[in-house]
Amino acid sequence: MKILAKLAGVAFGAAFAMGPVSASAQQFINILTGGTSGVYYPVGGALSKIYSDAIPDAKVQVQSTKASVENLNLLQQGKGEIGIALGDSVKFAGEGNPEAGFPQPLEKLRGISAMYPNFIQIVASEESGITSLEDLKGKALSVGAPKSGTELNARAILAAAGMSYDDLGKVEFLPFAESVELMKNRQLDATLQSAGLGVASLKDLSTSIPISVVSIPDEIAGKLGAPYIAETIPANTYDGQTEDVATVAVINFLVSSQDVSDDLAYQMTKLMYENLDTLKAAHAATSSIEVENALTGMPIPVHPGAQRYYDEVGVAAK
Repeated sequence: MKILAKLAGVAFGAAFAMGPVSASAQQFINILTGGTSGVYYPVGGALSKIYSDAIPDAKVQVQSTKASVENLNLLQQGKGEIGIALGDSVKFAGEGNPEAGFPQPLEKLRGISAMYPNFIQIVASEESGITSLEDLKGKALSVGAPKSGTELNARAILAAAGMSYDDLGKVEFLPFAESVELMKNRQLDATLQSAGLGVASLKDLSTSIPISVVSIPDEIAGKLGAPYIAETIPANTYDGQTEDVATVAVINFLVSSQDVSDDLAYQMTKLMYENLDTLKAAHAATSSIEVENALTGMPIPVHPGAQRYYDEVGVAAK
């Protein structure tokens, strides 16, 4: 009986010891996105579904944020496992750029994948008479939340055109949806939004008032250089936009942290590419995502877990 009692005690002790391990086995995945009227949010929602369905015991949540700059700082602080950010913001974060919102280099950031291009879309009310960058002088423009990826893009575009905020009549630092509401109420002439094509906020605006999509000439992309590229907003992307419009674009990246385990980073990368149909169904902007381009232009070190997947499928940096 004493032997049995001892064995029972050992078994109980082992079970007690294993209890906390089992309880802590749940995997938390916080996906950092952007405003609910942008493209990052539905893309994050699609990733959430992919991960929730395929990773046992995963508790996945989608966090709406101020997008690129906030996402990168949150990843550095360990307050997220994966997030989406603009390529220029990622580059500034890796290097450290106080003006861009990164007083010190964010050394914990690790790349997961290139995603899809964000198109810089400047949309004005038709009654404002704005049809070119030069026409923005003296007008009221919203440039996105302060020190957001969009706002960094706005500063860069204006500078390349030989302008600054001082040339504008009024500058508003507002998220996409709020900018659109002000335009509907004739309190704002134009909004600059860095997002995937067909972003919900601009679709809403174009169905509410007559608009003009402002051209950003190819030479601006040339002045800016990487990670900016010349692009086109195809005709009929928005109501009333009957012609193609030249603009510039910046690639978005999926970013993680060195604190995320190699196994989880591997799973998140592999599952995304094995479920691209789910991702592409979430928003048309993601239609260009292909695994062959996953490492193109990556401005920070690739996460070892993601690299393991790319080694398996034969994808190399370009």
